[in-house]
Amino acid sequence: MNKTLLQELRQGIIPEWLNQLAEKEEISLNNLVDNILKGEAVVLGHRTNRGPMVVGKGVKTKVNANIGASTLTSNLETELRKLKAALKAKADAVMDLSLAENIKEIRKKILASSPVPVGTVPIYEEATLARTKRGATVRLDADEFFTVIEDQMKDGVDFVTVHCGVTKRLVEKLSEKPRLAGIVSRGGAITAAYIKHTGNENPLYEYYDRLLDIAEKYDCVLSLGDGMRPGAINDASDFFEVGEQEILGELQKRAFERGVMTMIEGPGHVPLHLVAESVKRIKALTNNAPLYLLGPLVTDIAPGYDHITSAIGAAVAGMSGADFICYVTPSEHLGLPSEQDVFDGVIASRIAAHAADITKGLESAIKWDEELSIARRDLDWDRQIALSIDPEKARRIRKERSGEGACTMCGEYCVFLVLKDVEEINADLVKK
Repeated sequence: MNKTLLQELRQGIIPEWLNQLAEKEEISLNNLVDNILKGEAVVLGHRTNRGPMVVGKGVKTKVNANIGASTLTSNLETELRKLKAALKAKADAVMDLSLAENIKEIRKKILASSPVPVGTVPIYEEATLARTKRGATVRLDADEFFTVIEDQMKDGVDFVTVHCGVTKRLVEKLSEKPRLAGIVSRGGAITAAYIKHTGNENPLYEYYDRLLDIAEKYDCVLSLGDGMRPGAINDASDFFEVGEQEILGELQKRAFERGVMTMIEGPGHVPLHLVAESVKRIKALTNNAPLYLLGPLVTDIAPGYDHITSAIGAAVAGMSGADFICYVTPSEHLGLPSEQDVFDGVIASRIAAHAADITKGLESAIKWDEELSIARRDLDWDRQIALSIDPEKARRIRKERSGEGACTMCGEYCVFLVLKDVEEINADLVKK
C-alpha cells in the first residue's frame, strides 16, 4: 500500500515536487514540511496533479468556489461555464455540489476540466441515490455512505466534505434547545434526517475508522464539515456549533494519527464582533488544523449582496487565522448562482483573502498593494489596471467614464496633478 504524504514526511521522505511547491507558495521547504507534520497545513491536488496547492499556516489565504447543478435547474454545460468563470476570477479550488441525477457525469467532467483542486460533498450523491432508488432522501444506506466516498476518491476527487460531527446526541438535543434557524447545512440536515428516520448513529461518526481506511488508501484530504453551523447570527457560537467543533477536534486528531490530512470547516452566520473569537476558538478546539470557512456572513439582512456580507466576515476571519475561504455569491439564499454570480463571488472573497494576507505579513501581498499605489501616484493607467484584481472591469470603467484623458472623478483637481503643478511653479520661481 502506498504511503500518504504525511506518512512519508514522518519517515523523512520529502518528494521533489514538494520543494517546487514550497517555492511557488513562497515558504521555506523546512517550514512547509514542519507545518504539514504538525497538522497545521495540508496539500490539495498532489496526487491528481490538479495543482498542487497548500492550505494552512504560512501561505496565502486560499479561495474556493462552489458550483454544481440542483434538482430544479442547471445542466452540465452551464456548470462547465461556471467552472470557467471561477477560473477566470482565479479561484484556488472548486467544489462540485451537484444534486442532479446526472451527478456522476457532471463530477467526472469537472474533474477532467479543472486545473485546480476539486472537492465534493459525497452525501449529496448518497441522498440522490436514496431519492431515486428508494423514493426518499432519508432512506440512506449506511454502507452506501462509504461506497460513494470511495468511488469519488477513486475518480480523483482531491478533498471531500464529510459531516462526521453531526451525531445522534446533538440531533436529539435540538428538541430541547431549539435554534432560530435550525440546521442549515444541506449535508448536516440530510444526516440529521437519517438519524431521526432510522434512530441510528451517523455512520461516518460510528464507523469513522472505515472512513479513515478509505482516505488513507487514496491519500485524500478530509474536510470535516460543519453540519451544525449557524444559519442565523442569532445562533452563532451556540451549544450545537461548539459541540460539533469539540467532536471535530477529536476526529481530526484520530485522522492525523493515521496519517490522513484534514481541514476543519466553520460557520456560517456570525456577527462581526464574534468572528475573531470564533476563529480562535475553532483553532483551539481542533488542534490548529487548517480552517475552511463559509464566509462567515456578518448579517442576515442582505439577500442579493451576500458576497459582500461574506467578504466582510472573511477578511476578519482570515486576519484571525482562517486559511481557506469558501466564497458566497450574490444569489446566496435566493437561487442557483449564474456565471456572473460565480465570478463576482470569487472576486469578493479574493479581496477579503488578500486583505487578510496583508495583516499576516505576507510579503507578496504587501508588495502587490505597493506596486499599484506607485502606478496610481504616477498616473500610469495601464500599469494600475494590469495590477488590479479585475483588470477587465477596471479597464471598462476607465474607458466608459474617463476615456484616455484625466480621471473624471477629480478632473483638473486631481491631487497628483495639483501637487505636480506646485512643484513646477516653485521650480520656475527658483529659476527667476
